[in-house]
Amino acid sequence: MSNLPPEPEHATQQPVSTRIRERIKLSRQRFHANDNISAFLEPGDLESLIDEVTDKMKGVLESLVIDTESDHNTQDTARRVAKMYLTEVFRGRYMPAPALTEFPNIERLNELMIVGPITVRSACSHHLCPIMGRLWIGLMPNEHSNLIGLSKYARLAEWVMSRPQIQEEAITQMAELLIRRVSPDGLAVVMEADHFCMHWRGVKDSETKMINSVMRGSFLKDAALRREFLSLINLKN
Repeated sequence: MSNLPPEPEHATQQPVSTRIRERIKLSRQRFHANDNISAFLEPGDLESLIDEVTDKMKGVLESLVIDTESDHNTQDTARRVAKMYLTEVFRGRYMPAPALTEFPNIERLNELMIVGPITVRSACSHHLCPIMGRLWIGLMPNEHSNLIGLSKYARLAEWVMSRPQIQEEAITQMAELLIRRVSPDGLAVVMEADHFCMHWRGVKDSETKMINSVMRGSFLKDAALRREFLSLINLKN
């Protein structure tokens, strides 16, 4: 990364995770589970992280008393898991935001826009169990809003959700991102999801879902607008 000071020569002997962590701390930034840290990765770091996580995952499997030498099903499991987490399941943590093409609101659109349901996949930061659900976005644009293509909402949702986190914080992140990128008069985000930390463990309840919402601007102030949005998304569908 050209915008970071050069690292001491001895730092290159440290594990890549240690070097990345030190860059973040030097910049006085946080690196919580649901933060994006792509700005602190240099070329080649992701591949090195996969190698490092592979080695540590082998240790986890050994401690679980799983034979990874003679069992043909688990011989490459450690590397498969490392690649899955870093390049797929937690991709939104290590990759920069997707590029968006923005269009000026030439026609001065100012009516309710709804996008969804968008299928989203995440993972609970408490147990790293899957969160699978749907997301709806409501927008009230103004003449100064930046309009983005329909597919870009799904790309942004995937980028935000592909991190270990809790649902309540995930849709708040999504709302804040859209406020910055679109600058609408109002924004509403609703998410409904199954949490496998309840399905697989604990109470093992496979029927319970969690639904939560974030309202900003005119959706927060105008009860009629809020009711219109909620009635149109109709969660039963």
